[in-house]
Amino acid sequence: MSQPNKSLGQHWLKDDAILRAIADYAKLTSTDTVLEIGPGLGTLTKILTENSKEVVAVEFDKELAESLSERVSAKNLEIVNADFLQFDLNQLPKDYKVVANVPYYITAKIVQKLLTADNKPSVIVLLVQKEVAERLAAKPSEMSILSISAQLFAEVSLGIEVPAKFFTPPPKVDSQVVIMKLRDKPLFENLDEKLFFRIVKAGFSARRKKLRTSLAGGLGLSKPDAENLLIKANIDPNLRAQDLSLDNWYSLTKAHNQTK
Repeated sequence: MSQPNKSLGQHWLKDDAILRAIADYAKLTSTDTVLEIGPGLGTLTKILTENSKEVVAVEFDKELAESLSERVSAKNLEIVNADFLQFDLNQLPKDYKVVANVPYYITAKIVQKLLTADNKPSVIVLLVQKEVAERLAAKPSEMSILSISAQLFAEVSLGIEVPAKFFTPPPKVDSQVVIMKLRDKPLFENLDEKLFFRIVKAGFSARRKKLRTSLAGGLGLSKPDAENLLIKANIDPNLRAQDLSLDNWYSLTKAHNQTK
């Protein structure tokens, strides 16, 4: 058996019931193309090939990529030895699905790439660090740039928790499945995404401070102007960035546009 590469964040998961539960969240059919990121030993890959039309497995580790076809004998499996962050998603068919157990250290980059791609998947099912899963699905009072970014493009929910003991070697933290169902239509009409995220990043630039202060610093406004902007958007200036909902950020974006 290949030894896990710590520098690549490799942790093998072999429990069949857990692996099948992960795949089940994607509700795969015989017409689906599935993208798997970091297939490793192919324990999840095998299940995906049994339940879909095609599986495209992108593996960074050359040795694992070369041995995957021996571990998983399936005609509907395409193996790509590449860095997923450099992989061209446009070569996949429309409405492909993503199912993967991804390395903790690049989870945010993977999510960002999938959600902002020209060719977005219809569903993303990832097994990630439990804390990251909770951040992605967070509600107001615990929001972050990551949760806002994910929930703008997808409906986010949590699946099963997977304790560290089920992995080889066991990671230092537990894992959890996060399910992101991409929205059929934009959450907000005519949204200026560039301005939206500029305001969000400004709000979180000093997350321990009240919004009137963080927005003033992040947007280059005076505190009175920042407070007036918040009041115009019907938001309490004493709140902090993590307290706001997506609707609040949208209202702020509209209010900012109207002050130009």
